[in-house]
Amino acid sequence: MNLVAGLCTIIVAMAVAETPLHAPMVSLDPDLIGKAPVTNWTTFNGDYTGERYSTLTQINAANLSRLTPQWVYRISNVGAQRGAPVPIIKCTPLQVNGVLYMTIPDHVWALDAHTGKELWHYDWIDHGGHLIGQRGVAIWKSSLFFETPDNWLIALDANSGKELWKKNYADARKQYFSTAAPLVVKNHLIVGVGGDAMDMPGFLDSFDPATGGLQWTWWSTPRKGDPALKTWPNEMASEHGGGMTWMPGTYDPALNLLYWPTGNTNPVFAGQGRPGANLWTESIVALDVDTGTLKWYFQVSPHDTHDFDNTTAPILVDREVDGKPEKLLAQAARNGFFVTLDRVTGKHLVVKPFVPLDYSSGLSPNGEPIPIPDKDPSVGGSINIVNATNWPAPSYSPKTGLVYVNSVEGKAIYYLTDDSDKPSGYGGTGAGIGRQVRVLQAIDPLTGNAVWKHAYPNRNDASSTVGPSILTTASNLLISGDDQKNMIIFSADEGRILWHHELNANESGGIVTYLLDGKQYIVFGAGDSLYAWSISQ
Repeated sequence: MNLVAGLCTIIVAMAVAETPLHAPMVSLDPDLIGKAPVTNWTTFNGDYTGERYSTLTQINAANLSRLTPQWVYRISNVGAQRGAPVPIIKCTPLQVNGVLYMTIPDHVWALDAHTGKELWHYDWIDHGGHLIGQRGVAIWKSSLFFETPDNWLIALDANSGKELWKKNYADARKQYFSTAAPLVVKNHLIVGVGGDAMDMPGFLDSFDPATGGLQWTWWSTPRKGDPALKTWPNEMASEHGGGMTWMPGTYDPALNLLYWPTGNTNPVFAGQGRPGANLWTESIVALDVDTGTLKWYFQVSPHDTHDFDNTTAPILVDREVDGKPEKLLAQAARNGFFVTLDRVTGKHLVVKPFVPLDYSSGLSPNGEPIPIPDKDPSVGGSINIVNATNWPAPSYSPKTGLVYVNSVEGKAIYYLTDDSDKPSGYGGTGAGIGRQVRVLQAIDPLTGNAVWKHAYPNRNDASSTVGPSILTTASNLLISGDDQKNMIIFSADEGRILWHHELNANESGGIVTYLLDGKQYIVFGAGDSLYAWSISQ
């Protein structure tokens, strides 16, 4: 089945200047944010666990032959007026009370979730932001929150798109830029920031969602007087050390702990100017959500020199270990290690490679990988792995007990371009070499072992792209895609392909599902279009 052949049967909603339709009234009880998604999808990962798992079963293996597109919303004409590239939808849409909210950099749309018709459109003109992507919005009561590329936090009326208030939380002139979806927890609106290799420290801000007042800030590199400063050569190196917070975290209400992944260390490839582990870059951190106080950390990539942003979602898993119920946290990290931690204490249970790698000499007593210095980038070039995964979200199914991640197996060559004692910026480069293989894996979080794998065919020798996010459901479905423009549905327990469909572009954002007027929808972005699918009658 090819989507192009069936376009005449699809309602295509173009982003044109029209009088907005009357929107259904949206007002979300804050106590419902983070609950398991059924009729709504209220936050980036669907709920606070990061599982991206749905209990819905209406769409199942028995009726996939009747899964058909319901509507497509295309935005390809947006942005051209300012010379921007063709937009790619990298967000996870939210759906509340029949209204879908989707984003690209500088833009927010509200759509009728039944038809894909535009209800309203908000357009922000940024001043200096990087238009590399936008992950989505957050909602609280009838307010919608959006981060702009040039670091403005915008509060919008969820029913009209009218601006309520705005707050500038980082300086774009210092090369900060923002792509994240904010996270609402209780009366906290948590905002992360990006910045790549511009020698600035990462941070999290917590704002009052009603007023925009700042509640607390947590810096992802230590300040003066902090014992963790000993993991840097000096305070100056720490203050320019990176650790950006550009993907949303997860949250345990019972523990009142916020779990956030932190990004790469700066200078990125030139580690000779920052000896030490370089906390808290490349880590999973647990913070008290009311104060921003650090409770524990686990550094997945001590002294990283390969741009292994640790931005994959830390998934909260409840399992029995040695016959006792345990609160766990699992992550398939970009550096190629799968980790399972006690999320109360941060103690490691599993730290194991999930792709072939040879850059670590073992684990520290705390379970953290020990890097081999000879694998650092060099002037003549050094071989290491490509990014084993990236920002597209993994999933966990309580039904199978497995974590699912799209991974990449392959090698890259890394060059050191700044070998001075005080390097800055990237300080080097890295590029894939040879053939990269993309592999969907189902990993047991109690052992770190893959229960099954699916290697995607690579017809065009594509580079080391990771592919889309993953969604699992209670009907034993795993929904994802390859880098050949195919949407694919697998059986979650065994990895059998049950259904596939060719699109006009690769899936590029988060996949969501919800029940609307008794009908289950699957919605996702691919290229410049948002697609809605359901079972035909």
